[in-house]
Amino acid sequence: MEKSAYKINIIGAGVSGLVAAQVLENFGYHPTIIEATDSVGGRVKSDQCKGYTLDHGFQVLLTSYPAAKKYLDFKALDLQEFLPGATIFKNGKQQTIGDPLRKISLLVPTLLSNIGSLSDKIKVLQLNTLLKKKEIASIFKEDEKTTLHYLRDFGFSEEIITDFFKPFFSGIFLEPNLDTSSRMFEFVYKMFGDGLAVLPRKGIQEISNQLKNKLTKTRFLYNTTVQEVKNNAILVEGGKEIQSHITIIATEASALVSNLKNQETEWKSCDTLYFETEHRSIKKPLIGLIANKEAFVNNIFYPTSLGTDAKNTKELLSVTVVKDHQLSEEKLIEKVKQELNDYCKITHAKFLKRYPIKKALPNLRNIQYEISSTETKLKSTLFLAGDQLLNGSLNAAMISGERAALGVIQTLEDGLIVDELTSEYQ
Repeated sequence: MEKSAYKINIIGAGVSGLVAAQVLENFGYHPTIIEATDSVGGRVKSDQCKGYTLDHGFQVLLTSYPAAKKYLDFKALDLQEFLPGATIFKNGKQQTIGDPLRKISLLVPTLLSNIGSLSDKIKVLQLNTLLKKKEIASIFKEDEKTTLHYLRDFGFSEEIITDFFKPFFSGIFLEPNLDTSSRMFEFVYKMFGDGLAVLPRKGIQEISNQLKNKLTKTRFLYNTTVQEVKNNAILVEGGKEIQSHITIIATEASALVSNLKNQETEWKSCDTLYFETEHRSIKKPLIGLIANKEAFVNNIFYPTSLGTDAKNTKELLSVTVVKDHQLSEEKLIEKVKQELNDYCKITHAKFLKRYPIKKALPNLRNIQYEISSTETKLKSTLFLAGDQLLNGSLNAAMISGERAALGVIQTLEDGLIVDELTSEYQ
């Protein structure tokens, strides 16, 4: 049977599914991606609104991600760089801290800030040095503890944990208490230290678009909701059945496969709200952190402090809320506006759009960096992909997509199910 004749279906056109398709194409296969929405991207999407590009949640790409280096053309993405630091709003004042070894202009403000003690600043340098030398594989072999426990064990003061680590990493982990695994903390911290935090000029969806545009032999079925996945068939909304030699489920599989009903992934949620303002309260491309444990707002950022394609002379402000709440949209907007005024002296913020993201990041324990191709196999004809298999990151999404595709290729090329399949569809 010709490779191109195999019916290989990938459910989900997110980053995992797109990378899986690329690997399959590289080996001569012609997969089909089945996507419930009308475009690629999954959680890595952007919209256009009143001349601005709005990403679905505040997201960044870390250039040190090994899988991103492998699958993305950074130059073509026209990446815009964040400064390696943060602006912290505390007690009505605004202070900037950062890594002066990577950006000398951050030396003076970091030394003059009263965020953390001298001992804390020395410990930051020690942590930088430790993780610079540490291999990724070693990080994921360490015993897990919470990130909060890790920081306390390292000797950081409660002040710098409250003022910097909590708001900064809560915005990354999407939970306010730093309950996330210390493995994830070390990995993300190392990735920040080894590379740059960046955004494509045209928004985060350019990552998904680039992956899609590299595909030349993949067929896309948009606006097609999958209801159930069987061994050799996929049932979609409307009662249609799609024949499938092999299926990769590059989304949460628990609702689609009968024997996974009790293995649903837990998810972290967040709210991202966009506003238009006349001026920026943070002039440089730095994330803004609210150093108050009572605050509802976790972090703010002006996408227009980076190079963008915004067709507007005003400023775009994104605001992230990670605390659970039951507020109506009207009450949420009102509370966020009040806190922007109280903590950041941002007045007259004009609301543009809200993104309530219920499945923003998988909530995982015993997180891993790597997965073998055989570990992605659920059944002889079913494979799994997605960052929920490893850790909540773009890097993990790419690795899992690659490994699932390699698992499919190995199964087919070893002839493990070929006779059965060919005879069934002849």
